[in-house]
Amino acid sequence: MAVQTRVKSARNDSTKIEKHAGLARDTLIRLYRTMYLSRKLDDREIQLKRQNKIYFQISSAGHEAVTAAMGLLLRPGADWIYPYYRDRALCLMLGVTPLDMLLQAVGAADDPSSGGRQMPSHWGHAKFNVVSKSSCTGTQFVQAVGAAEATLYYEAHPKALAQAKKAPLGELAKHAADEIVYVSSGDGATSEGEFWESLNAACANKLPLLYLVEDNGYAISVPVEVQTAGGSISKLVQSFPGLHVAEVDGTDPIASYAVCQEAVNYCRERRGPALIHAHVTRPYSHSLSDDEKLYKVPEEREAEAHRDPLSKFALFLVRENVLDQKQIESLEAQVDHEVRQAGDAALAAEAPAVESILSNVYSPDVDPTAAAFEAQAQLHGAPKTMVEMVAATLNDEMSHDERITVFGEDVADASREENLKEVKGKGGVFKATAGLQRKYGSSRVFNTPLAEASIIGRAIGMATRGLKPVPEIQFFDYIWPAMMQIRDELCVMRWRSNGAFKCAMVVRVAIGGYLTGGAVYHSQSGESIFTHCPGLRVVMPSTALDVAGLLRTAIRCDDPVMFLEHKHLYRQPYNRSEYPGPDFTIPFGKARVVKEGTDVSIITYGAFVHRAEVAAAQLQREGISTEIVDLRSLSPYDWDGICASVRKTHRVIVAYEDMLSWGYGAELAARIADELFDELDAPVRRIAAMDTFCGYHPHLEDAILPQSDRVVASVRRLLDY
Repeated sequence: MAVQTRVKSARNDSTKIEKHAGLARDTLIRLYRTMYLSRKLDDREIQLKRQNKIYFQISSAGHEAVTAAMGLLLRPGADWIYPYYRDRALCLMLGVTPLDMLLQAVGAADDPSSGGRQMPSHWGHAKFNVVSKSSCTGTQFVQAVGAAEATLYYEAHPKALAQAKKAPLGELAKHAADEIVYVSSGDGATSEGEFWESLNAACANKLPLLYLVEDNGYAISVPVEVQTAGGSISKLVQSFPGLHVAEVDGTDPIASYAVCQEAVNYCRERRGPALIHAHVTRPYSHSLSDDEKLYKVPEEREAEAHRDPLSKFALFLVRENVLDQKQIESLEAQVDHEVRQAGDAALAAEAPAVESILSNVYSPDVDPTAAAFEAQAQLHGAPKTMVEMVAATLNDEMSHDERITVFGEDVADASREENLKEVKGKGGVFKATAGLQRKYGSSRVFNTPLAEASIIGRAIGMATRGLKPVPEIQFFDYIWPAMMQIRDELCVMRWRSNGAFKCAMVVRVAIGGYLTGGAVYHSQSGESIFTHCPGLRVVMPSTALDVAGLLRTAIRCDDPVMFLEHKHLYRQPYNRSEYPGPDFTIPFGKARVVKEGTDVSIITYGAFVHRAEVAAAQLQREGISTEIVDLRSLSPYDWDGICASVRKTHRVIVAYEDMLSWGYGAELAARIADELFDELDAPVRRIAAMDTFCGYHPHLEDAILPQSDRVVASVRRLLDY
């Protein structure tokens, strides 16, 4: 609840105005107008929500002063913005219009932030480099790190920028000489691990990244002393090397401007990252789903009202002879009229078409299932193992596409480059990236801190800027810290922004068991969890040749791809291949018929392909003809290929390494039973791991994971049905 304070105007004194952090009269008026406009848009949304004309509301009230001041210093379309949902005044200052915001509130088709796909105050505007915001708290920090890394990368690699401009959505491949990246949040989000991970990376790399922490004293209902140790985030971060830290009364736009200006300059001068801790207030509840009266006493609410930046700044302008009372009232009347007009226009806007639901789940520009990705292999050289083929394919793609960066834990040959004169170099725990840093340098191939969420988040930030990151998650078993970034950010970016932003990248992951000693934390499968994520392509080759073709397609694809590399298959002799050439690609969603057969179809993928082959050889000696279909691509998958095989044999086994219950094969089995029931002469059978964990002792692993003898027994039972 704002406290309105009115006083009589005083005599104009231009010398005083010059002292206001160097801000001229027109700029001071612009500040107030933006702050007032922000508040009135909040109020209009609250009114519309109570009339059931919009569906959610969360306000920026109390945050207007520091965010409007910051908006004066950031350059629309040059600097990159990772905003907080209370950054309405900032977005207005950058150029987002009141109509844009109210179109978002009503969920209109013409909403520039998401086309009606996201809640209000989830800012996004490609024209102004405002990157689409999700509801997740803290995920933006590591993405902003990646965006800032892209800033420095483009400065060092102008060819990459030129290549990015030619790619789909190339208009996002922008770079200004002294651009910076801005990221903001409330104090509550600084409790997220990704905040601290981002600070670590930003300081280690001296990134031009500006943090604004808007501390209104609460994370919904949790007070700051419970949320933040010692009650001050700025005190906690002061030991980070190279980090400029400042604290300010964020309800004072003049003080905020001065502090923000110093921090912005620090980042523009490439001195490192900066963090501003702004003490703001929250005169309204967290959102209309919250009631602050349930946890704030009246005295506290009254004290907050007296700190309201709007009433304070209006009083300041009158006292300093910038505006008199009538001029303020005239300005406010103009804004009120503008908001009413924008509200009327938004309410009359068309809703999104139901048919648009599937638009921008995947790239409309590049179809990785298309015939254009069918290429003949030009085999040459000595046979390579699967892991050698990974390195060779990456090498080829990096040689002509400077947008590609490779990073993760231990992927570099040696982070201390001077050591490369004396050591061979690591290149990954499986040697899949060996030699790449030595050839392409540490700006393109580098080690990261042990922080999976940051690895993926940083890649998202780079990909949003037009780079083509290929991050590695060392073991699938440790991918879970990155799950929020993958499911709620990577997969969703294109859809939630209605095609305005994208994250075309490849996440390489070593997966699977059959290792003899891999145990619980180095043998997991769980591909079904990621095939359940719309927007994400999931691929799992079983041969070295398929690695080359599918990895190249993944890199040239315009969607995020999870490229699953089975650890057991990395160095097997039976799946080796000569190198197929630098242009060999395999389309996604195209299965490989490993062995033709007439009696039973085995639909499988990954390490179980070879086990199916071993079983088929034994069954062949018994006169049983088994067909083996290697899916290779799990999302999309080759339903037509499955149908063709089932219609040929009329009996089918779906075999997969993951656990039997809720596994990937369960969906295939269900669809076959549902859509091909009339073609079946026996029930659909599944072969999979037991519903438990992988044990360390080989006897336990053999019992838990599916083996060839189970295929033989299942085929016999099907034929006896």
